Amino acid sequence: MAPRRNTGAGAEAELPEYAGHYLLESRLGSGGMGVVHLARSPSGMRLAVKVVHAEFARDPEFRGRFRQEIVAARRVSGAFTAPVVDADAEAERPWMATLFIPGPTLSEHVKQNGPMGAAELRRLMAGLAEALRDIHRVGVVHRDLKPSNVLLAEDGPKVIDFGISRPKDSELRTETGKLIGTPPFMAPEQFRRPRQVGPAADIFALGSVMVHAATGRGPFDSDSPYVVAYSVVHDEPDLTGVPGNLAPLVRRCLAKEPEERPTPDELMRELRSVAASYDTQAFIPAQRAADGPSPSVPGESGDDESSRDSGNSGATGGGRGAERKESASARGGAGASGGWAGAGGGGAGAGGGGAGAGGGGAQRAAVRRRRLGRVLLAAGAVALLAGGALAVVPLIDGGPARSAAPRSAPAGFAGWEAEAAVAGGGAAECAQGGGRLLCARPGMVFALDPGDGRLLWRHPAARGRAGGPPVVAGGLVYAPADQGRRLEALDPASGEVRRSQDVPAYSGFSAVGGMLLLTGAHGTVTGVDAATGATVWSHRIPGQAMPSFEAFAGSPLAFSASVSGDGKHTRVTAVNPRTGDVRWDTRLDGMLEPVGAEDGSVYLLALDRAYGEATGVVRHSPATGVTRRVALPVSRQGVQATVRGDVVYLMAVGGSLDAVDMGARRRLWSLETSVSRASAPSADGDHVYVTAADGRLLGVDARSGDLVGQTRARLGSGADRVPAALPVPVVSGGRVYASAPDGTVFAVPAGAPGDW
Repeated sequence: MAPRRNTGAGAEAELPEYAGHYLLESRLGSGGMGVVHLARSPSGMRLAVKVVHAEFARDPEFRGRFRQEIVAARRVSGAFTAPVVDADAEAERPWMATLFIPGPTLSEHVKQNGPMGAAELRRLMAGLAEALRDIHRVGVVHRDLKPSNVLLAEDGPKVIDFGISRPKDSELRTETGKLIGTPPFMAPEQFRRPRQVGPAADIFALGSVMVHAATGRGPFDSDSPYVVAYSVVHDEPDLTGVPGNLAPLVRRCLAKEPEERPTPDELMRELRSVAASYDTQAFIPAQRAADGPSPSVPGESGDDESSRDSGNSGATGGGRGAERKESASARGGAGASGGWAGAGGGGAGAGGGGAGAGGGGAQRAAVRRRRLGRVLLAAGAVALLAGGALAVVPLIDGGPARSAAPRSAPAGFAGWEAEAAVAGGGAAECAQGGGRLLCARPGMVFALDPGDGRLLWRHPAARGRAGGPPVVAGGLVYAPADQGRRLEALDPASGEVRRSQDVPAYSGFSAVGGMLLLTGAHGTVTGVDAATGATVWSHRIPGQAMPSFEAFAGSPLAFSASVSGDGKHTRVTAVNPRTGDVRWDTRLDGMLEPVGAEDGSVYLLALDRAYGEATGVVRHSPATGVTRRVALPVSRQGVQATVRGDVVYLMAVGGSLDAVDMGARRRLWSLETSVSRASAPSADGDHVYVTAADGRLLGVDARSGDLVGQTRARLGSGADRVPAALPVPVVSGGRVYASAPDGTVFAVPAGAPGDW
């Protein structure tokens, strides 16, 4: 039987007959990375099969991305996505098969039938909330949810296209080289901090999708993606036409700040109370015909929105097949490019896509929060099953203490656990200072005795834009409040307010060298003496239009880095925080992000311009002008890093933990932790510590890369919440302090992870 041909020209004019055991019957459409076919299995089951373009099949790096996509797509397969049936990343033309799902996309449905009614909208919103809940639970962030990526199947909406990526995704991304997504459905943080995008970005996109379903347009409509980008970041959404009982909930989804948006479970709970008539019956489009035209895909059906946006990228893969002590291992992490949708008036095919970032850009928010004081590492979201006599102390004044049966543990510190009893719940973010373990949750700052976990004081406080743990500077505890317009300084011993002062609105906040550095909306930086509250200096930083300062334990300076518009260069500026004077300034090749400083050198991650993946580590020594680069054997997605001595530890989305020795110019080891999402690492010379989204604390031997211990998972009642970034373990004095999603804060001996 001769292979079938399509009617197009070029590399894809001649199509294969089979992908594995699956007969390719017809072409559903094509995207930036491949072609999607309607296919049948030997048993007759209909499938949507994506076959990679020949040009990409010859690229070993792309094969690695596709391999990750397959792993991630299988991780998100479920009731609200197109399940992955089979795949082969090693075939001459790599392919992935998912169940074929009949039904139009939301974009096609609205175009053909007009806006949905109120009951349909409630069911659609509930179905999408359930889909995002399941997607986020496995550590994936879609980052490109839009009407053309929502299939209206008979049993409810299906979210597809987890991270299509192609060289040219949109005018805006082509211009900057950094934005990932489709502008009309992107969250503000995707424009402001494209590598720090978490699950809340999908909630914002859900709000935009709902406006489209209710009105046929978006909440920030414009023909120009640049105007859309400005409106998303600065303007209020246009909800005209959204049913009155849904408008408040949609408006919450479209909040500018991620922390102000509801979680998927909160959405479902509120939808149940929106109207007594809410039900969970199958969603069947009212005008869906029994027999419609042959399947097509967005971009070929004449749908303008789909043709513009089909193929826009989500996040790229990370946690790729890595090496264990330089030997190959095939484990994958978050998905790279891919994901396919078919849409037609009467029937469509959809193949489940590769996963988008597993909180990739999101997790980088944990790195950015070092601007609040890199010296003060945040506590990780961890549960405790520690060795020794484990004291369990409620976080209520005067509450009784309980203890667990002791296990073998090193002499001395045995560990403790403090139960949560403060409003808000969730994992606290902590730092050590003033002889206290200082922690913060939304609406609350509190202090624990680092020796036994006793609650010493607590103080109500609003959480500012920067988030993160409390900041200790000038002998006082700072808890940013009132959305970046007010500073409140507390006594670390008593929690009493020592000073409360209004300051100019600021978007950036960092503490270093006894100074608070506040970056205003127009790039002016103000240096405030943390001890007295006096303004010491205020001016712009040459070469840094909008400085975002990083502070590291190994340096008294504050660092700001800005990437050129084409992503080819990064300007790094080191500032004396006491005077605001520039100590040194340099332009380095590539897209770089500072992650640490030691002995006068600054360490940076080298990032891929197209995907934002970490491709290597850079050490720049300004005293000598020498810049050393060490490439990673395999690029990593969503990396967070810390520096200890001359070794950089990198934790990637998908579970890969790497150690890179900049002195030896090589990677020391690589470990696949099996953790889909983790915090930034902490290190004490002997061990590296990370916390997982499910509450585990992991201890890894810093010399060999062996996993030597971990606590049990502990999610608690807040298991439906997926934080944008996980707090970082605090390592101090032979102890590791951490917190868990169930609200507990605890400490374990740092030297004996095997006894946890």
